[in-house]
Amino acid sequence: MSAGREALPTGTRTVPLHVRADRMRPGSAGWTGLTVVATAAIVADQVTKSAISSSLKLGESVDVAPTLSLWHVRNDGIAFGIFTRRLPVVIGLTALALIWMLTYFARSGARHRLTPVAIGLLLGGSVSNLLDRIRNGYVTDFIYLHWFSAFNAADSFIVVGVGLLLYSLFRGDEREGEAPLELPRPR
Repeated sequence: MSAGREALPTGTRTVPLHVRADRMRPGSAGWTGLTVVATAAIVADQVTKSAISSSLKLGESVDVAPTLSLWHVRNDGIAFGIFTRRLPVVIGLTALALIWMLTYFARSGARHRLTPVAIGLLLGGSVSNLLDRIRNGYVTDFIYLHWFSAFNAADSFIVVGVGLLLYSLFRGDEREGEAPLELPRPR
């Protein structure tokens, strides 16, 4: 061993940073999973919004359960009516979020098996609402819990996606048997 270098603990090996980074990137199965989940979310959201728009007049509601109604409303802002009547701001924020999600997935999509599902739900919900905002200037909300604001399926997909992403981040890297990351020590 050369002077100034400490020995690594027994059983530890050094993995160059570029190799470790490559292991975090998703393969074709990860991208396929993300695409399938995102597409399914977009289709489900668009179908439910279309069904509500064709069966309920704007402002009309139907009670489904004691605390749940289907209520046809429009939202020209984002969550809880933030940025109402500021469509360019909402579109810009959504575009930035989409870029971040794709960049994160490209770099870390293989970190946890739930990551493609989480990002797929986030992308699908975001893209579906973005399409409505660009096409109509608003999104159709219809799920109304009597103690909460009205929302739609895309909003639900986004919330579930955030939850799964947080879970996968806190659970960490699932790959067992990999060498721990060791940074080169200064000489």
